[in-house]
Amino acid sequence: MKYFTLILTLLSINLVQKTEKLTGRYNYLIEDNNSYFQKDKITFNDSVFAFDNKYLPKGKISYGNVILLDNFINTDLIISIPKEQIKKDTIPFYMHDKQSSAANYLDEVVGKGILIRIK
Repeated sequence: MKYFTLILTLLSINLVQKTEKLTGRYNYLIEDNNSYFQKDKITFNDSVFAFDNKYLPKGKISYGNVILLDNFINTDLIISIPKEQIKKDTIPFYMHDKQSSAANYLDEVVGKGILIRIK
């Protein structure tokens, strides 16, 4: 009976802690001099994203306290998204350079923009 209760408890905890993931299509806009410029469209699917532009590589998504989009446009650029923002239709993001001189490249923001959900 102890084991049945333990298994039931673990299953219920697992169902409650479902991870929110980015899904769907978004326009991405880059901020430049306090103006936003639309660049391309991105499709998110579980742990992978792809641009509509076939010449740009696919990238991977890491879910944690902050959501990271790796291989964004080029291999040195990484995007961070606050976890609580992914439920919204307009998601702000920050760009970081992996070749940054900072000890932790996520501490230095080199650009920012927004993702807007396409319905």
